[in-house]
Amino acid sequence: MTVRNAQDRDAQNTRLPPQRYGLRLAVLCTLTAVVLGTIGISVSPVPEHHGEGIETVQAKNQDSPKPKVPAPNYPISGFFISASSRDAANYQKLSDIKKFGGDTVITFGTLLKQTPLDSLPTGCLINDTNCARVAAGTLSVDRYFTYLDGSNWDSSALKCPNDRRVTAKGQSYVILVLPNAGQGCTSTNGKYDVVVVGGGSSSATDPSKSLAAAATKLGMKFFAGLPAPAKRTDLAYLPDVSYETTLMRFTDRFLQYQAAANDVPGLTGFYHHTEMPLTDSKVFESVLSIYTSQNRAIHRVLPTRQAIISPYIDARVGKPGTSVEEARNGARRIAQTSGGVRLNIAVQDGMGTGKGGAFTSSEATSPVDAFAASIVGNGTWGQKYVAPNRDYFLAAAAGINGTGAVLWANVEGMAPATKFNPCGDSFRGQTTKARIDRQLQQVANAQKVVSFMWDSYFTCKGSGTPLRSQVESGLATPIVTDATFRPDTGQVQIVGFNLKGGAVTVKWTASKGSPNERTARVSSINPSYGLENGMNPKLEMINVNVGATSVGASKSYSVTVTNGWGAEATEFAARVG
Repeated sequence: MTVRNAQDRDAQNTRLPPQRYGLRLAVLCTLTAVVLGTIGISVSPVPEHHGEGIETVQAKNQDSPKPKVPAPNYPISGFFISASSRDAANYQKLSDIKKFGGDTVITFGTLLKQTPLDSLPTGCLINDTNCARVAAGTLSVDRYFTYLDGSNWDSSALKCPNDRRVTAKGQSYVILVLPNAGQGCTSTNGKYDVVVVGGGSSSATDPSKSLAAAATKLGMKFFAGLPAPAKRTDLAYLPDVSYETTLMRFTDRFLQYQAAANDVPGLTGFYHHTEMPLTDSKVFESVLSIYTSQNRAIHRVLPTRQAIISPYIDARVGKPGTSVEEARNGARRIAQTSGGVRLNIAVQDGMGTGKGGAFTSSEATSPVDAFAASIVGNGTWGQKYVAPNRDYFLAAAAGINGTGAVLWANVEGMAPATKFNPCGDSFRGQTTKARIDRQLQQVANAQKVVSFMWDSYFTCKGSGTPLRSQVESGLATPIVTDATFRPDTGQVQIVGFNLKGGAVTVKWTASKGSPNERTARVSSINPSYGLENGMNPKLEMINVNVGATSVGASKSYSVTVTNGWGAEATEFAARVG
């Protein structure tokens, strides 16, 4: 990453007229301004005519003080995190994330697992007898389950006569006895399912309550993970829905507990732990069914709360190579599961797993980077991926249009693991800020960007500097997401993050084949561009003018932004038209 002082660079590139001519011109202009100012006429400088070649376009009032530029901010504003059972640890983590620029944290859910009676936690005892057996009493038990989230649920979780709360051998458990059929506490078929919940230290706090309290105090948003079914043994990418009815009854009790014990402002909503690709394939009907049922439960029990679903892009050619059209239809089908809840669809960009490609059209013939190559093999981006991530996000936005769902981006904050980028004992490896910046270029139309995940991918040292430190040291780097060049007027519009102030260098080849490079000060900025267009509210649009010109047959050009903090963006290549 190159950082320059824009003012010093402009001073070096300024072309001054001969001294004597400049002195006479200055005196003449001063006298003219005084005379015209006396009679109420303002004077504007005559624009300089630019022919083909390499030059710098001068800015007005170059010697006047620069306006103050507000502090830069990174586009990522939310993170998946691991919860702690200690209040101090949770508060510190959220404080660090808020200082980093985040306002949202998300935790994963826990599996509701079907478990044989003799495999239930041996420490869960009532009078030295298995707690689930004691809680069931004389009732006929169909199946036993565990939901071992390491929590310490309080007595507000107890709703039915056979429910129990147990502290044994320093561990805390709640036993819920759910009807196998019917509503309430009594089963219409005489059978019941028993769920052993918790397993956290009896002296610890409930992690969800702790995070919600910290988020409330810090003015942040917390999304708690929802219960999820185990995976099928034959098809590991699909949920086991053989006990979906029990899962839904337990989800209802889970939400009732949150309403009773955790109904604070910081609890913004819930995250769907069960995942699926961004596709309309009927293979994933069971996942959509779970989304629908759980969203309806949220709306019924806690109607003011939101939900997050995070489908993943798999754009690898042939594996299965989801098309853009399939992604558009898939996004719509996911949006239609909302059940009245405000649903945020945070599409995973796949760059951390090698399933998605962050590349522009001008980079389609360039080789994939080493991280992607470790998953898809050597080749170009266009050969290895069906389409760039940008196309999938545009398709997702079109798919959810009119549904009330909101498009987010889940930018994967890791990279495929190689021997060069270890991240502790993580399954994936450490990424770089430059790679994250590339990913952010593709997701500008998402209204919010979150990332998987804070710990340990943003905090591990990996092969050197933690990703968190990389971002902090390059916080002011401009990220260009789009550019439009109109040669007939010389107008260049650039969209991106952290573009305020500074100047833009535009390079292109003219119709006669001559190379051109011009640098111009930003003439105008729209800091509300993203908000006004239903995109990321941090997006800005700037304008520069390099003078009327022509472009060659390739119609290609590039822009480089140096912002008011003196930080320079990676060169952004595009085509006219």
